[in-house]
Amino acid sequence: MITTDFVPGSPCWLDLGAPDVAAAAAFYGSVFGWEFQSVGPEAGDFGFFRMNGKSVGGIGPLTEEGARSAWMIYFNTPDVDATTEAVERLGGTVRVAPMDADGEGRMAQFTDPLGGQFAVWQPGKMVGLEAVDQPGTLSWTELYTTDAAAAKEFYGTLFGWQTQDIPLPGGGGTYALITPSGLSEERMHGGLMQLPAEHLVLTGGRAYWHPVFAVADCDAAVARVTKNGGEVQMGPEDAEGVGRLAVCLDPSGADFVVLAPTES
Repeated sequence: MITTDFVPGSPCWLDLGAPDVAAAAAFYGSVFGWEFQSVGPEAGDFGFFRMNGKSVGGIGPLTEEGARSAWMIYFNTPDVDATTEAVERLGGTVRVAPMDADGEGRMAQFTDPLGGQFAVWQPGKMVGLEAVDQPGTLSWTELYTTDAAAAKEFYGTLFGWQTQDIPLPGGGGTYALITPSGLSEERMHGGLMQLPAEHLVLTGGRAYWHPVFAVADCDAAVARVTKNGGEVQMGPEDAEGVGRLAVCLDPSGADFVVLAPTES
């Protein structure tokens, strides 16, 4: 499970790059009940998503020409600069060089060797997400990649992640569960799955990360997605031992998953 007791390598933040911040904020507000709090034009129209007064993510305008709208997942690090050096040493590339965020923390963004984009956050005054693992918040992170072994090697060396392979139903391959270094299975925070390049249509065959948001009712959440201009790529369907889920796209094509977890 994802917690707010962040440790190195655990998901600690996420934000959305959107072509229309106001429209995206309205969509996610309708789907999850999030409130949008703008930081203002001086911060490039960046803002925060909040639920019950707690931050559950961020949003800002797309800044790269030709970039697709997508969620960026940040992983905790005690040293952004050291992580950046490690990314380059391991064959990844730096998209956004280490930079300070007005005393809130220090961040950088990267691309893994197979094209998956991710980021890291070194806490300052802002530690990270204030609410997780409850309806309307981040509950899991997931990587689709064309080479699971290479991804395990890269991220395992970078963050010390532990992985555990489990078979997918119906002979659908293997899914690798991810746990931060040295922690028990109760702190699993995500998974990675190998798919052929032709199945990764959103990115033209490159690897990509996406968030999984918990919901109380998957079908009701999907109805809100489609009512407000989004699309459903897969589902809703039941995943044994996991819950009922659906893979969705917002109106600008950013992908995310909604999951009503199985009650334990």
